[in-house]
Amino acid sequence: MPSFSGEPTAIDAGMLMGAGASIAASCHRAAYFVDRILKGATPANRPIEQSPTFNLEINLKTAKALGLTIPQSLLLLADRIIE
Repeated sequence: MPSFSGEPTAIDAGMLMGAGASIAASCHRAAYFVDRILKGATPANRPIEQSPTFNLEINLKTAKALGLTIPQSLLLLADRIIE
């Protein structure tokens, strides 16, 4: 069954497609907030943020096994393609 997930390890395990916030960008921002809090900032006063970077990953091995053709326009948008 074709599936879509935001978990990058699921793509490596055979999930068809995945999209989600960049883990690297999220960790970078988390480190910034921890630094501010350790320097005395009040956690309740810290703003809520959305990740500025999102990734699209496509597993072509799974698409082929399912007999699916991924459009070239979607492949061009992908940040990572598993062949």
